[in-house]
Amino acid sequence: MLGVILLLQSLVLAIAGPATSPEYLPLRVAAAEGLFTREGLNVTLRTTRAEPGAAEALVQGQADLVATTLDSILRFGPRTVSQGPRLVFGLTAAPPVALLVPTSQAAIVKSLNDLPGTRVGLSSPGAPEQMWFGWLLARSGLSIAQMWVVSYGNRGLVAAMESGDVHSGMVHDPAATRLVADGQARVLVDLRTPAAVSQALGTLTLNAGVFARADRRPRDRDLTAFARAVLAAEARIATAPVDELAGHLPRRAAGDDAAIRVEGARQIYLPDGLVTADQVRETLTLIRAHQPLPITSRVPSPEELLHVEPLRRVLSAPTKR
Repeated sequence: MLGVILLLQSLVLAIAGPATSPEYLPLRVAAAEGLFTREGLNVTLRTTRAEPGAAEALVQGQADLVATTLDSILRFGPRTVSQGPRLVFGLTAAPPVALLVPTSQAAIVKSLNDLPGTRVGLSSPGAPEQMWFGWLLARSGLSIAQMWVVSYGNRGLVAAMESGDVHSGMVHDPAATRLVADGQARVLVDLRTPAAVSQALGTLTLNAGVFARADRRPRDRDLTAFARAVLAAEARIATAPVDELAGHLPRRAAGDDAAIRVEGARQIYLPDGLVTADQVRETLTLIRAHQPLPITSRVPSPEELLHVEPLRRVLSAPTKR
């Protein structure tokens, strides 16, 4: 057994926190259930406080791969041409959130056009979902400046939805699903699945993914093994008993509502982890519309950003997955 362990290829993977984030759940499932080891990889997970921390770990050479958002990798990730970021696996199209309307406010807010002059709740100032919210408004000819946006924190926002202190709110899962199931809110716009994002925006985008540095990119054979493990983890999330999956997760990643989060994550991932240049292009438009990128940012072209050939090799040989 010791000889087998010594043959494993070691990789360090920095994952944006919190540890309970559903966007990065496949990576934690792959580690917890030995799927990386099965593919000949010894993957060490390191959780950062938030998305920028994971991007910075790539710049500083502290990780071989990082799981974070495209926005963060462009703002806080590699700056030079030689270091440029490369996407090796796509995770989600948008933050797993829904724009909800409390049942008590349903008569006031029936569509996006009813939002001007109302109070809109977010989890925190500059939260990732604010970018998608701004894009939704822009598509309807509206501006975030037309409404009163208040940050509550995740728990505070749920309480504000329950009490009707806001007219609407961008609520993360699993809280969004729970509020709707309990009859306390209805969905105005859903961004929790790729299909929902396509319907809401008229196109598919990219939020979270796994990135490498161009000058320190792992070997393609290791990226192929990595992709095979993550795809297996996503298949497990989609089909395995919820309690079984939740029971395998480390306590820190499981949290207090692991079963609910796993159930909510079953459909949030991009099909087969694939991302197209058009998806990247649409997301770059969204990012720039929300807040200009730093002057020092060297933004690769969508085609240059993608390094999904190892993933495609896995998909072309399904019997080996």
